[in-house]
Amino acid sequence: MFTKNSIVGVIGSGAMGSGIAQVAATASHKVIVYDNNKDSLIKAEGNLKTSLQKLVAKEKITAEQQATVISNISFVNTLNDLAKCDLVIEAIVENLQIKKTVFSELEKLVSESCVLASNTSSLSITSIAAACSKPNRVIGIHFFNPATIMPLVEIIPGIATEENITTSCQALISSWGKVTVIAKDTPGFIVNRVARPFYSEALRIYEEGIADMATIDWAMKEIAGFKMGPFELMDMIGHDVNYVVTETVWTQMYFDPKFKPALTQKRLLEAGFLGKKSGKGFYNYAPDAKLPEPKKDVEIGKSIVKRILFMLINEAADTLYLKVATREDIDLAMTKGVNYPKGLLKWADELGVNLIVQELTALKGFYEEDRYRISPLLKQNFIMKKTFY
Repeated sequence: MFTKNSIVGVIGSGAMGSGIAQVAATASHKVIVYDNNKDSLIKAEGNLKTSLQKLVAKEKITAEQQATVISNISFVNTLNDLAKCDLVIEAIVENLQIKKTVFSELEKLVSESCVLASNTSSLSITSIAAACSKPNRVIGIHFFNPATIMPLVEIIPGIATEENITTSCQALISSWGKVTVIAKDTPGFIVNRVARPFYSEALRIYEEGIADMATIDWAMKEIAGFKMGPFELMDMIGHDVNYVVTETVWTQMYFDPKFKPALTQKRLLEAGFLGKKSGKGFYNYAPDAKLPEPKKDVEIGKSIVKRILFMLINEAADTLYLKVATREDIDLAMTKGVNYPKGLLKWADELGVNLIVQELTALKGFYEEDRYRISPLLKQNFIMKKTFY
């Protein structure tokens, strides 16, 4: 369906849209970036040139490659300029109604064979597609930020998406040098669903006074091997993004308690303390501010790791149990999408399902909350003495 001559359109010239455009243009496609804000387009074009110049300076690309990528991208502020595209990827604000309006307008302009994709991280592809007269050509293509660096892309067909559209999009994005996984159209897809306990359980441990933020971050990095701790990662992502994704998954899952957001994070959002981008979040990023020191108690650290890691494994098992994705794609998504040290299901096999079920049973018994219910697949593996691999 797609060739090197296929023209790619991108709606939205923010960091994500610009990143996707650069990836496609680097793969030799002609790319048209649309934004209704002219100032945003000028800024995006300037940022692209700066980004490419840095790659030339680091000898990652040649000056000729830089010139080719720049010549492959055009910036427009009229939606009609996307009419000749073979694939259009929308990367705008996470608002369902706005996305539906854009898709409804877009499909009137493009050819009948043009594929319409959304880069949404947590909204329903099926719902977006419902705004179109041909929902069978609508699909989710979810890149991770920054799109030029992060290898993972989730491919999400809606319930009306034609199978050949899914296979063609997966082949195309793979040809761009990306690692692709297929996810069912459920809230959060793979990564933003499975990763919720990394944040929410860390917040719960903090709210209970078991450990402070610096100690929790230290434990997850030094003992578990994660590249960043949950609090510093939330600050880096920004609470206007991370909290909103948590709340979106929670509400779309019919207020399932295991996805319940934390008031601690909501208060930061309300105060405008968004993390690094605003200079303050869980930590203070002022030039003269000192970051708090962790209490390096190994026993406390191990208990923190067990609680967060086992909740992550539980969610990965449930994601597999509910056939959101395959075993391999779930593990691949977490290592390539959010840099986890290991695939969670392989990790479960290494640790032993017995230990995980025992710890989760203790949490469920102590708190008597549905938040700590054990995935039926974990229980099944425990009873039948089975492993995930």
